[in-house]
Parts: sequence; structure tokens; C-alpha cells
Amino acid sequence: MAAWLIWVIVAGGLLVGEMLTLTFILGPIAIAAALAALVAAVGLGTGWQLAVFVVASLASLLVVRPIARRHLRTPVLQRTGTAALVGESALVVERVDLHGGLVKLAGETWSARAFDEDEVYEPGDRVTVVEITGATARVSA
Repeated sequence: MAAWLIWVIVAGGLLVGEMLTLTFILGPIAIAAALAALVAAVGLGTGWQLAVFVVASLASLLVVRPIARRHLRTPVLQRTGTAALVGESALVVERVDLHGGLVKLAGETWSARAFDEDEVYEPGDRVTVVEITGATARVSA
């Protein structure tokens, strides 16, 4: 079997392992194996293939992996749209119960319903938005 084909098989096996583990260790080594396959395809000997594999593995693990891990640890983007309103305080403008009502939320008047079916909130009460369903805020005390 040709040396380049062996390296391609090794690279493929490492990529499959990376997909199963998601550790970003096997992926960079798979790239190194692909580079060794190129060296083998050019016709350079086993020594060159191993040297390229080792150097490329170390380089990718020492340089690329820390950069990738840093990107994985970036904070989650802030919530936007209606998701950003969940947890916010609202002022009851019109009686809110299981069937409906109005609240002042983020400077706008929203239709609202009580999150708990037994709860009723009167105008002037402060409530917290538990969820947004369509254009209706589900609220609780």
C-alpha cells in the first residue's frame, strides 16, 4: 500500500475521532497526517514524512489549539429581542389574570397573562416577566 494512502487513512481516522470527542486535539493531528500524506505523495522518504508529521502536530497543538480553545470560552452573546425581556420587571397597567391584561414593559405596553392560573395582579403591581409567548408577556409576582 502506498505511504500517502496510509497517511490519508490515519488522517481520516483522526478526524472521525475528533468528531466523536470534540476535544480539538485529534483534529490538528489529522491535519499533520494530511501534510505527511502530501510529503509522501511528492515522493520524499519515511524520515521526511515522520518529521513533517511531528513538527506539524506540535505546531498545530501549541499554536492553533490554544487559539481555538480561547474562542470556545468566549462569553455567550447577550440576549436580544424578546428573550432579553425575560426576567425584567413590568408595571401592571390593566388587571392581569389567566385570561389577559396589560403591563408596561421596557417603555412599551404589552398584553400580559398571569403565569400561574390562580394569580391576579392589579394596576400598579410590579411583576416579573417569566416568558414571552408571541406578543404576550407571561408574568409572575
